[in-house]
Amino acid sequence: MTIATHERYAQMLDAARRGGYAYPAINVTSTQTLNAALQGFAEAESDGIIQVSVGGAAYLSGQSVKDRVVGSLALASFAHEVAAHYPNITVALHTDHCAKQYLDEWVRPLLRHEIDEVAHGQEPTFQSHMWDGSTVPLDENLDIAEELLERSVKAHTILEIEIGAVGGEEDGHSAEIDEKLYSTPADGVKVAQRLGLGERGLYMAAFTFGNVHGAYKPGIVQLRPGLLGDIQHEVAVAVRDGRVPSMPRAFADSWQGAGSAVGGGAAGVGAVAGVGIGSGIGSGGGTVGIDSAAGSVGAVADSSAVSPSFGRGEAAEAAAEKPFALVFHGGSGSRPEEIAEAVSHGVVKMNVDTDTQYAFTRAVAGHMFEHYAGVLKIDGEVGEKRFYDPRSWGREAESSMAARIVEACQRLGSAGKALK
Repeated sequence: MTIATHERYAQMLDAARRGGYAYPAINVTSTQTLNAALQGFAEAESDGIIQVSVGGAAYLSGQSVKDRVVGSLALASFAHEVAAHYPNITVALHTDHCAKQYLDEWVRPLLRHEIDEVAHGQEPTFQSHMWDGSTVPLDENLDIAEELLERSVKAHTILEIEIGAVGGEEDGHSAEIDEKLYSTPADGVKVAQRLGLGERGLYMAAFTFGNVHGAYKPGIVQLRPGLLGDIQHEVAVAVRDGRVPSMPRAFADSWQGAGSAVGGGAAGVGAVAGVGIGSGIGSGGGTVGIDSAAGSVGAVADSSAVSPSFGRGEAAEAAAEKPFALVFHGGSGSRPEEIAEAVSHGVVKMNVDTDTQYAFTRAVAGHMFEHYAGVLKIDGEVGEKRFYDPRSWGREAESSMAARIVEACQRLGSAGKALK
C-alpha cells in the first residue's frame, strides 16, 4: 500500500484512535521535502499524512505562477509516482489551513476535480482537506462546513475543520495569544448537532486548547489539553441524553455506505468528528515540541491496544468513548506531558512543520559552513562543484528531515504500526 484509498485512510484513523497513538502530518513545500517525508515514514515503519499549506501550494506551482490548484495537483502527481516505491507504508495526502478567502481558488476546485474522479471510478487525488474557519463566527464556520462536508462525501474525502482560533502566525494567518484560543464543551456539542457523528459525512474538527503556530520556548504557550477530554465527555453525554441525536461511528464502518451514498443517492456517508489545533511543532534551541515528548505518549497509550488486524467492533467502541477523532496543531512550546495528555484524549493527527523546516534548513546551513570555500568561488577560484551541486546538500537536508520525522513517529506512538 502506498497512497491511501478512502477506506484505508478510515482504517488508519480508527487504528490510531483505538490504539492511543497519533500520526505525524508533515507539511511539505517541494519534492525534496516530500521525499524526506516518505523516507522518514518508511524508516519508522509508520503510516502517516503528507500535507501542503495554502502558501506551500502556491509555492509548489512556481513563484511566477502561484496557482494553488496547479501546485497541489503537481505535488500529488509526484507523490503518487514516488510513493509507489514504498509498499510497506500508507500515506494520505491532505491540504492544510484553507481560510475563507482561499476556498474558491483552492479547496472547492480540488473537490470538484475529485468528485469527477470518483464519478469516473477513480480514487480522489487527495484524501482530505482542511477548512480553516477559525477567523469567522462559529455559525458561519459550520454553515460552510456543512456545504464542504456534502461535497467531501461525493469526493470520497475526509473534511477537517477548525473550531476556535490558533495563536501565532503561519502562512499569513495570525491571531493573538488570548482567551479566544480555548474552545468549550458547548462548542463541541454544537458541532455534533450541526454535522452529526456518523450519518452525514466523515470529518475531523479542530478544537483549540491554547495552541499557537510557530516556535516558542516552554512556558510561553499555555495549553489546556484537559479541554479535549471535557469536550469528548460532554458530547458523549449529549448523545446519551438526546441533545445529539446521532451515535458516534467508526470511520471504517462509516465508509461501508460510501458506494451507495455516492452512486445511489443514499442519505450520505457516515462521519466521525476529529479535533484539531494549528500547525507546526517547536524547533530547536530548547523549544519543546514532539521531540521533547520522548516516551510521554507511550506512557499514556497502551502500546498493545491495537494491532493491524483490529476489528471494526473495537473501532466502534473507541468512537463511542471518544466521539471526536482529534487533530493537534500548533504544538510549539508544549510540554511533554501536555502532548501526551492531548493524545490520550483522542488525538490521531498531529501537524509537524516548524521542526521539520528547521531540520531541513539546519543541514543545509551546516553543509554551507563546512564547505564554505568549495561552495563559493572566492578570490577568483573555481570552487568545488561537488559541494555546490544541489544534490550534495539536498541529500543531507532530506536525511536530516527524515530523521526528525522518525523521531516524531516514535514520540507519537505510530512507529512500527504501519497497517499490513
